[in-house]
Amino acid sequence: MTVTIPLTQNQVEEINAHLRELSPQQILQWAVEHVPSLYQTTAFGLTGLAATDMLAKLTSSPPPLIFLDTLHHFQETIDLKNEVEQRYGHPVHVFRPMGAETAEEFTRTYGERLWENNEVVYDYLVKVEPAQRAYRQLGVKAVITGRRASQGASRSSLQPLEVDETGMIKINPFFAWKFSEVKAYIDANNVPTNALLAQGYKSIGDWHSTAKSGEGDAGERAGRWAGKVKTECGLHTNYFEMKKKLKEQQEAARREEEERQVDLPVQHATAVQV
Repeated sequence: MTVTIPLTQNQVEEINAHLRELSPQQILQWAVEHVPSLYQTTAFGLTGLAATDMLAKLTSSPPPLIFLDTLHHFQETIDLKNEVEQRYGHPVHVFRPMGAETAEEFTRTYGERLWENNEVVYDYLVKVEPAQRAYRQLGVKAVITGRRASQGASRSSLQPLEVDETGMIKINPFFAWKFSEVKAYIDANNVPTNALLAQGYKSIGDWHSTAKSGEGDAGERAGRWAGKVKTECGLHTNYFEMKKKLKEQQEAARREEEERQVDLPVQHATAVQV
């Protein structure tokens, strides 16, 4: 029986009560059989790779993959994306920031080191907007994620199925697995992984926000956004809150520019008017 969208809160609770008793493979099987317009979003982390491998074994027509190319990934991540396409024989839908196909074009369009100068705008441009564009163009109603409760922070109370503020269904088949279980699956099934893991990286995102994990670093996402309280890239944060924050920043910038224009010397202001 196909899940009817949108789901009510009661339906979500009933489904979760059922899914909480299942293994990741069983949750994936349930999703493939019951959830319409299902895709897998992935940045090719270990848990996402485990899901891709499981799905390839469960069905000859697994949910298509969506990869958000921020244009600031390590080359090793792009190499892994190509290896996954070859290994499993399924193309990956790639979405990039609007108006840019390279990091150089991104800088020319949006400014130098935007991730430092305006992190909210950067996250929106490289993750949030491309994801929403992907969902619209592909008709996505539900996505499989690689998130786990053991990753902590906002993920600590994760459930196997969620409905976000836009109505998107998110399937989290590994919600109850620990990192050791994911790693054991990856090793046992010879799943391809990012070459950077062998170089001391724990969690891999954009090159500018990812560092090697130092000895004694806590948490499996150590090395991401070092020195910041940040724990998410924007993809799994509240879409409407992020848009509101972005609009507030744009409005503040507009007012600042208006005030700057008022303070310009008279002769310059006159020249502009002419």
